[in-house]
Amino acid sequence: MFGKAGLGGLMQQAQKMQENMKKAQAKLAVTEVTGEAGNGLVKVVMTCNHVVKSIDINPDLIAEAADDKEMLEDLVLAAVNAAGDQAEELTSKTMGAFTQGLPPGFGDFFK
Repeated sequence: MFGKAGLGGLMQQAQKMQENMKKAQAKLAVTEVTGEAGNGLVKVVMTCNHVVKSIDINPDLIAEAADDKEMLEDLVLAAVNAAGDQAEELTSKTMGAFTQGLPPGFGDFFK
């Protein structure tokens, strides 16, 4: 099916692709996304590896929510989930570029 040169070339391409994927994963590990809730009253910054870097809660919301702990918790949870969704979307878009055009299941070879 493949000659020696063809198979060797294919293996070199696969190795280069794998190296590029590792570089992209390393970049994603430090790429930050922001999720917001309550019209920006709660903001969460996390990396695309889902490491939460910061949580910012507007002081007005803290004063307002003094008697409504559950509402504040819900807003923080919503902001964390929004940041997580952005991280997943960016990761899928970035990593999907490597497997685009490959036959189904072939992308698993590079994981």
